[in-house]
Amino acid sequence: MSRESVVGGGRRGSGVALAGLTAVVSGVSVFVNGYGVRAVPDAAVYTTAKNALAAVVLLLVVAAVPALRSGPLVPGSATGPGGRPGASSRAPRRIGRALGLAYVAAVGGGVAFVLFFTGLAHSASEPAAFVHDTLVLWVGAVAWRALGERLAPVNLLAIGALLAGQVVLSGGVGRISGTGGLGLVLAATLLWSVEVVVAKRLLAGVAPGTVALVRMGGGSLLLVAYLALDGRLGALAAMDAHEVAWVAATGVLLAAYVATWFAALARARAVDVTSILVGSVLVTAALQAAAGHPGVPVEPLGIGLVALGAAAVLVRWPRRAAA
Repeated sequence: MSRESVVGGGRRGSGVALAGLTAVVSGVSVFVNGYGVRAVPDAAVYTTAKNALAAVVLLLVVAAVPALRSGPLVPGSATGPGGRPGASSRAPRRIGRALGLAYVAAVGGGVAFVLFFTGLAHSASEPAAFVHDTLVLWVGAVAWRALGERLAPVNLLAIGALLAGQVVLSGGVGRISGTGGLGLVLAATLLWSVEVVVAKRLLAGVAPGTVALVRMGGGSLLLVAYLALDGRLGALAAMDAHEVAWVAATGVLLAAYVATWFAALARARAVDVTSILVGSVLVTAALQAAAGHPGVPVEPLGIGLVALGAAAVLVRWPRRAAA
């Protein structure tokens, strides 16, 4: 085994571990957001407030840790065709980098959030969660073409198990209908799938902390502009202490999610970290069960399938590390 393979395997290992941490943060965040979105009835105001707070938290963290803004956190961590380390590690050209950062900020951190939470307000939470978690399917398709991340049989097994598990947890195919709300959620998910690939390329030459800060900072500015144009900007300043408390809790969780997500993406394949992220539903389900939420059924089959899909990615990683 070559030293390059060992180092590359170590980077992928840390990326998979960070993706697992991101899934835990995401699962907790989904649970907490269930309360927060009820505390602040206007979804756009709520999203803008917590995203802006997340941007401030990230700014403080990046300012306090120079390594997060000094360049790629893990040089050469990008993968090229076939997943070979270094094959596409050259940083994007300056104009390409600027366009990529603009997409991450305006679309990933702004437009997609507006579409997602507007759609969520007009659809049931379970099918909306399923549509969002099809992200792994779209990332798998886009990353195969744009990043050369080949899907092995175990990857296809993982994606199939993850999606099948989400169908069960969503209440079956019959509950996943093509309402206008779910259409907006799907549009946001597709935009985010493109963002994953764009960010993966950017992370070959830009530090994860910088990409995270650009995403949340630029996106928050766009969301504030959206509220101003819609005449709802005053609602931000009118929030009471109870609403601010929920915004603070969810904003900090969002900052942690974005920071660990981009750090994982800088180290491991896009399809792998996205697959593991779907496992966040296990954390949310556990918290809902512990809280004794009425009307939240426990679906062992769905939970088992999601766990199988996430485990398949973990099995895939040691084989790649040893290659």
